[in-house]
Amino acid sequence: MKIIVPFAEGFEEIEGITIVDVLRRAGLDVTTAATGANPVAGSHRIPVVADQKIASLTASDYDCIILPGGMPGSDNLKNDDTVLSFIKLIDSAGGYIAALCAAPIVLAAAGVIAGKKVTCFPGFEQILSGATYTGKPVEVDGRIITGRGPGCALPFAFEIVKLLAGESSKKQLISDMQAYWM
Repeated sequence: MKIIVPFAEGFEEIEGITIVDVLRRAGLDVTTAATGANPVAGSHRIPVVADQKIASLTASDYDCIILPGGMPGSDNLKNDDTVLSFIKLIDSAGGYIAALCAAPIVLAAAGVIAGKKVTCFPGFEQILSGATYTGKPVEVDGRIITGRGPGCALPFAFEIVKLLAGESSKKQLISDMQAYWM
C-alpha cells in the first residue's frame, strides 16, 4: 500500500504532520509531495520539506491519497489539476481517498463524494454538493474517509491506520503512544 500526502501552500501543519507521523509510525509507506515550491509553507508559516514534487510522481503508483486541510491550502489543492487527477485515478482504481478539515472541498471538485456520507470543518459543508454531511469527528463511507478539523487529526489518522493496516495495528499504535501520555 503506497500513500501520497500532497502539501499545498497554506496547508494546516498539525493535520499534515500528524497524518504522516502516525502512518509512518504504523509502518505504512507514505510519500509527501509538494504541489509547488519545496519547502512548502503551511498556513502558520511553518516551512515543511516534502519528499518529492507531485509533478515528478505517477498517480498509478499510489493506492491512497490523503489531503490535509487548512486555508488557503485546501483551495490550492482544489485548483491543482495534478492533485485532482491523482484523486480521480486512485478512486477509479479502487484506492482510498481521505481528506481532513476543509480538504473535502477538493474531493467535491474531483467528483468522488456524490452519494457519500462525509464530514468537514463547519462552514464548508454547503460546498460538498451531492454528499451527506454528518458533522462527525471522522466519517468513513466505503473508501472515502473524512475528518472534521485539526482537533480530529489523531482519530482521523488512527482510522486510516485501521483501514490500511488493521485494527490490531491501530490498537498497538495507540497503546504505544499512550505510554507517553501517562
